[in-house]
Amino acid sequence: MVTESAGIISFVVPAYNEERLIGRTLDAIHATAREIGQHYEVIVADDASTDRTAAIARAHGARVIAVRFRQIARVRNAGARAATGSVLIFVDADTIVTPVTVRRTLDALAGGAAGGGAAIAFDGVLPVWVRVLLPILRAAFRAGGLAAGCYMFCSRRAFDAAGGFDEGLYAAEEIAFSQALKKQGRVVILRDTVTTSGRKLRTHSASEVVRLCGKLMRRGTALVRSREHLSLWYGDRRDDVDPSSFLEETRTRTRP
Repeated sequence: MVTESAGIISFVVPAYNEERLIGRTLDAIHATAREIGQHYEVIVADDASTDRTAAIARAHGARVIAVRFRQIARVRNAGARAATGSVLIFVDADTIVTPVTVRRTLDALAGGAAGGGAAIAFDGVLPVWVRVLLPILRAAFRAGGLAAGCYMFCSRRAFDAAGGFDEGLYAAEEIAFSQALKKQGRVVILRDTVTTSGRKLRTHSASEVVRLCGKLMRRGTALVRSREHLSLWYGDRRDDVDPSSFLEETRTRTRP
């Protein structure tokens, strides 16, 4: 059993075949934590990657936990179990954090919040259908107190009391976790942003997303309890049509 260490921030990064982007994600975490000046650790939960994800993570100062789940909820829970901090911040392997957002995160927790998330910006050029829907989705998540999966935070106490992420879910686990956190205290969705890769939005068409939404309406939560119809998350990764965008966004946001 891991002993919790007061005053330590645990950054938990779930990863599967993220050799292209995880290095910059980890660099941003280290730069942010150093600027804040608080003790921290970085844990990468590597979920059966077949590329250099684990080696790159170690080279960038992360402690790597090897798992073989191919299920994001279980991977996040595994990383949290290995963490020692009193604050847990879950950051996806293609997401860039900033000192401002992490400071606001710590302020929210110090103010009594159980957990929460941040505003999400996407790198690169996005399809028209995404640009139309994003403001609606952002407003809905904020109004509902729901954290987006690429950046979530909570106290260790709230995480344990909420039971972690629901391991019966293969998607929408962040929504279920947000709801579980509300039973432990206030959930805060920060207006400060993190930047995540828009690759899935560029490589999946509007018709694919509409079909997925239609299946969700017909089958309800049963759809997200199996990876069978969730190729958006578990299918083969497609080449990004704008591969340079995330790298340029990273340089811009992490440049001194």
